[in-house]
Amino acid sequence: MKLEGKVWKYGDNIDTDVIIPARYLNTTDPVTLAAHCMEDADQSFAQNVQPGDIMVGGRNFGCGSSREHAPISIKGAGVSCIVAESFARIFFRNAVNIGLPILESPDAARDAQPGDTLSVDLVGGTITNQRTGQTYQASPYPPVVLGIINAGGLVPYTREILGIEITG
Repeated sequence: MKLEGKVWKYGDNIDTDVIIPARYLNTTDPVTLAAHCMEDADQSFAQNVQPGDIMVGGRNFGCGSSREHAPISIKGAGVSCIVAESFARIFFRNAVNIGLPILESPDAARDAQPGDTLSVDLVGGTITNQRTGQTYQASPYPPVVLGIINAGGLVPYTREILGIEITG
């Protein structure tokens, strides 16, 4: 699975309250959450993010509470993946569970600049900055995690594996 998008760059310790402020937690609707994604840190994000764009963060991205609303809002905004120096573990799990690819690559995250274009190969775990031509290695996903991401999250993946169809 290959992705390419424009970089939206943020710093260290971007917590779930910054990603989606608590005042919007009365819904889990991705479209509603996306409209408020990052609004307390970057007023321009929700209005200007384009489908496929890539979010880049520093250390400890997604720290804070265990709410799934944070990765849901990012995915709902159209972000194709997140590259960061490191992720809070609960955010990492929540992102995978909802089918949002995230890659840890300290060098790629540090070197990326706002507006750069990154190309990401989830199978190989490579990240290429189109501006610099530099390619970085992140840990590739194991096949089961790629299956979860390709299915759109853990629930659709489980339904697919079990052969369960949802009708109506």
